[in-house]
Amino acid sequence: MLSRVAERVYWMSRYVERAENTARCVDVNLHLQLDLPSGEASWEALLQTMGSSEDFMLKHGRATREKVLHYLSLDAENPNSIFSCIAEARENARCVREICSSEMWAILNRYFLLLKNPETSQKMFENPHDFFVSVKELSQLFGGVAWGTMSHGEAWRFLRLGRMVERADQTSRILDVKYFLLLPSPTMVGMTLDSVQWTALLKSVSAFEMFRKHYSLVTPRNVSEFLILNDTFPRSIHFCVREIDKNLNNIAKNTPDGVHRESIRMVGKLGAELEFSTIEEYVKGGLHETLDHIQRQLADLHNVIVHEFFS
Repeated sequence: MLSRVAERVYWMSRYVERAENTARCVDVNLHLQLDLPSGEASWEALLQTMGSSEDFMLKHGRATREKVLHYLSLDAENPNSIFSCIAEARENARCVREICSSEMWAILNRYFLLLKNPETSQKMFENPHDFFVSVKELSQLFGGVAWGTMSHGEAWRFLRLGRMVERADQTSRILDVKYFLLLPSPTMVGMTLDSVQWTALLKSVSAFEMFRKHYSLVTPRNVSEFLILNDTFPRSIHFCVREIDKNLNNIAKNTPDGVHRESIRMVGKLGAELEFSTIEEYVKGGLHETLDHIQRQLADLHNVIVHEFFS
C-alpha cells in the first residue's frame, strides 16, 4: 500500500472524528447553560477543551455564545472547526477515491454540502441542538458505512488507527480541562454544580448510561477511572489504546521488520501502563500530570507513525 494513500486515509478518519467530538462538546455545553446559575458561563472553558482559546481571543476577544458557536462550527478560518475538518476529510477522500466506497464518498459529500449551505448558519443559531445532532449522526453514519462497505485490509486498519488516536487524545483533553479549569473554586467540589458538570462531561462522550452500569455515584474519582481505565467502553483511553495496538500490529505484519517498529513498542508501553495502573495511583501522582503525560505519549506516537509509515 502506498504511504501517501495510507496517510490520506489516516487523516480522513481523524478529521471526521474531530468534527464529531467538537459537535458533542458544543451541544453538551449548550445544555449545560440551562443547569448553571445565572451568569455562569463555560464558553471559555469549551475553547480550552478544543485547544482554540488563544486563537479565538486574538480574533474575536470576549467569548460569547454566538461568536463561539460560529467559530467552532462554521468558521473556515479556524482549522479545527467542524466545517474545516469535514472539508479536509472530503479532500483526503477525494485523493483516494479508489480506496473509499461510493457510499462513504456520498456521505462525506452530503456532510460537506450541509455545512457549506448559506442557510445552515441561520438554522444553527435558530436551533443549535438539531444542527449538532445532525453533525453527530452524519459522523456516526460515516463510521458505520465504512465498517460495512470497506474491505477490512490495510486501508481499513489505517482508518481505525486514525480514529482511535484522535478519540483517545480528545477524551484525555476533555477530562483534563474539566479537572483543571471548569470548577470556579475548590469549595465547589462535591456540590450540585460540580455533579452537573461531571455529568455533562460524561454526556459529551456519550458515556453517561454506560457509566451508570458501573457506578452509582457521579464523582471525580469514578468518572476519571471510567474514562481512563475502563477497557470495554469504546471512548475510554484504555479501550482506544488497545485498538491502536491491535491495528498497528496488524499493519506491521505486512511491513519489513514490522514487529521491531518503534510505534509498536510505544503503544505497548502505554497499554501496559493503563492495564496495570489504578486510579488511586493516578490521583496521588496528580490527575492533571497523568493526563498531560498520556497526551504527550499520544502525540509522540502520532509523530512516530508519521515517520514510520508516511514519510
